[in-house]
Formats: sequence, C-alpha cells, structure tokens
Amino acid sequence: MECHGRLVPLYVEIAPTEIEDRIASSHETVRSIYWYWQDKRGDRRMPARRDIDPIDLRFHLPRIILVDVVSDDRRFVYRLVGTQEVAGRGYDPTGRSVGEAFYAESQEAALASYEYVVRERRPFCFKDPYVTRDGWHEHEDTIYLPLSEDGMNVTMILVYSFSYDFRPRMDNPIMLK
Repeated sequence: MECHGRLVPLYVEIAPTEIEDRIASSHETVRSIYWYWQDKRGDRRMPARRDIDPIDLRFHLPRIILVDVVSDDRRFVYRLVGTQEVAGRGYDPTGRSVGEAFYAESQEAALASYEYVVRERRPFCFKDPYVTRDGWHEHEDTIYLPLSEDGMNVTMILVYSFSYDFRPRMDNPIMLK
C-alpha cells in the first residue's frame, strides 16, 4: 500500500476495535481459542508460552501453529505446525521461516499479520477470503495471539485457523488424525 509516496506496511491503521469485531464474528472455535488466551493472560498484556497447556487445547491441536519471533533475518520461524495445517499445505514448514514457507496470498500479507502482533503486542484476526500462491481459494478465520516470556516483548505467536472449505493436499489421511 502506498501513502504520500512511501510504502506503508499492511494492517498499520487497523484499530483494536476492528480486530475485536473480527474476532467476535469469527467461527466459534476461533473465539474459544481467543477466550482461552484471554483467561491465561489474566491481568498481563499477554501470557507466556508456559501458561498454555496443550492438554487444554487437545481438540484444537491439529489447527494450531506456534511461530517463534527471532532476532535474525528470518524474523518468524515455524516451531510447531498442527497436522491439519500440514495436510492443508501439503508439506510441513516446521523449522522454516514464515517468509519462506508462508501460506497466504503473498509473502507481504503473511508477514504483515505477524508484524502487527509484534508491533501492537495484541491479537490480530484475519477473515478475508484469499487465493494462495498456487491458486487455491481459501476462506478461513485465523487468529494470531502473542505470547511473551518477559511480559513486554512478543517471543512467540500462537496461530489458530478455522477453514470453512478445508481440503487436504496430502494423500496420507493419517495426517488428519
């Protein structure tokens, strides 16, 4: 996006109330992950990774992604990618950077969601239909939730997506269990 002759990153001017409205109108599973995150953060700006118990989220784990925020050029690195997310992509991006292995309309759009979370230190919700770089039409509600080890800086992002039109790109149905 261009503004007064300079490039402006995506999602810079989205108000927190718009994000709250997006979350409120998201699929019920997206809202439940958000409420869980809210409960775990308590009075803090964001919870730590150690506050999130996989047992609490066991039914949602296939759709959860954890992304490390790193200080090198990779910026965001997939730490854990749920089995449904892997099946939907057709490969496992664990260990790769988001900029290299993104699943979005463009690299810029993928990175903008993560940048918003780090910059604002608050959740982001993406709800717009899009076409992936290999031509798949996607309609999903995705929430990006910041986690912090020191309470101030985002060190990890928990991502959860609900796909309205989920189609696996893998022949191995065991990946969906």
